[in-house]
Amino acid sequence: MTSFNRKTSPNDDRLTPSPSASSVSRNTSGSIAVQSNGESKKNDPNDESRLPMPSDTMPLKMPDDNDPGQSPPERKPEPSDTLEILRGTPVPEDEDADASSGSGTSSGSRGGTSSGSTNAPTSSVDTILGRLVVEQGLATEGEIAECISRKREDASDRSLADLLVRNNIVTDRQLTRLKSAVEAERSGQKLPGYRVIGKLGAGAMATVFKAKQISLDRLVAIKVLPRKFSTNPQFIERFYAEGRAAAQMNHPNIVQAFDVAKAGEFHYFVMEYVEGETVHDAIVRDKRYNEAEALDIIIMTADALRHAHEKGLIHRDVKPKNIIITPNGVAKLADLGLARAIDDKDAALAEKGKAYGTPYYISPEQIRGEVNVGPQADIYSLGATLYHMVTGNVPYNGKNPTEVMQKHLKAPLVAPDHVNPKLSTGISEVIEMMMAKDRRNRYKDAADLLVDLRAVRTGELPPIAHKDAPAETLKAIASSEAAQSAPIAVDKTREPSPFANKTVQSVIFGLAIFGLVMTGVAFIALFS
Repeated sequence: MTSFNRKTSPNDDRLTPSPSASSVSRNTSGSIAVQSNGESKKNDPNDESRLPMPSDTMPLKMPDDNDPGQSPPERKPEPSDTLEILRGTPVPEDEDADASSGSGTSSGSRGGTSSGSTNAPTSSVDTILGRLVVEQGLATEGEIAECISRKREDASDRSLADLLVRNNIVTDRQLTRLKSAVEAERSGQKLPGYRVIGKLGAGAMATVFKAKQISLDRLVAIKVLPRKFSTNPQFIERFYAEGRAAAQMNHPNIVQAFDVAKAGEFHYFVMEYVEGETVHDAIVRDKRYNEAEALDIIIMTADALRHAHEKGLIHRDVKPKNIIITPNGVAKLADLGLARAIDDKDAALAEKGKAYGTPYYISPEQIRGEVNVGPQADIYSLGATLYHMVTGNVPYNGKNPTEVMQKHLKAPLVAPDHVNPKLSTGISEVIEMMMAKDRRNRYKDAADLLVDLRAVRTGELPPIAHKDAPAETLKAIASSEAAQSAPIAVDKTREPSPFANKTVQSVIFGLAIFGLVMTGVAFIALFS
């Protein structure tokens, strides 16, 4: 069965704090659903991961994914042919390493020697590296096989990495990125009780693997904190906080957490493996959801948020990448990497003035770094997500995150039904209320939001949005801080003339007659 899973970017797309700067990207943008078939996607002009970071909004520092760090020792090679090497069959856990590659990269798949040959073995590092080079389209299987053959014939300890650079197959810069990917993949194969099947994706803060839990014979997804962050208390605490937050959730539309633990130097988080694709994946394929389909997904996601909010947690990073759709059409809310307890005032004060979230979907109060960020922030982000789904456009676009976030704060929202005339008035009213810039004008909670979403889904007008604020008012709310920033309307209509009044006209006519009579009397008296 083909598994459509989230593909993560090496550069995470969220804005979060860092120990060395005011803020930093936090966690992988996808914890589970990564496309496992290795196919590349076309460029998405609305992909938030392509935006540069806003240096003038807040000092941001991204962890360097190109830093290979110190590589763990290699595993013992096993006999394998070239095809197995390129496929990268996972190595059993009980294999310990006693060899080290001169390249400093690491891996966890089988290498091999020719049967009956005394030539130098192909290391596990070379196994993974060769497969990644082919998967990324940097070389063909034939070119890798030729390099491996030369390595064996030379019986040298030269690594495949050295041969790839020496033969101009990859550049030094490409090799640095590949080393990081190799190390990340190897780290996932040192987890007791699990057999790693393959890598699902990698981001700035974690790598996610598909694995089988041996004791229960079930598929799971395992998020592993990179070794370069495994000694940083702040990163470790945030990693475990995500696991604890996820463990509190028990809802069919939230990815289930199983365990968060440490094995040797690796910290890992085990969760439900979800087959499917993200809403973002569908949008990248130029999909614009029809109203009914989008509402079904958003209703399930809103119910997941209702559950999280009732448990005292806010997600703070609701977006298309974090909504996975299973083959059966079930929506799953994923990635609680930015989740925070609503009543955690200490954490709120520590984060004061820092923007947490993804620029295209972040709420105004998150942009301002307000202390009292609550459930309404998730409602705003869900509204921005729904807007993107049904219009095909993000609510606000710009050259960089700063411009996008400034628009969230100040720019008028183009009504969804103006972008897509096929949309009903009801869904447009709901989205505009969800995205009101002043949170007091949004739905007070996810339960109220669900009332309106379900009404629109059945073809009715949303009772709350339609009753509390007509469409014209909603547009004013969404485009400004309500009446505070709205320009004062000047009525240029002419006031009616008082002479148009019939009573006034009668009085004037009477005075005129009286004046004529008096003039006549005076004239007669003058000549008599």
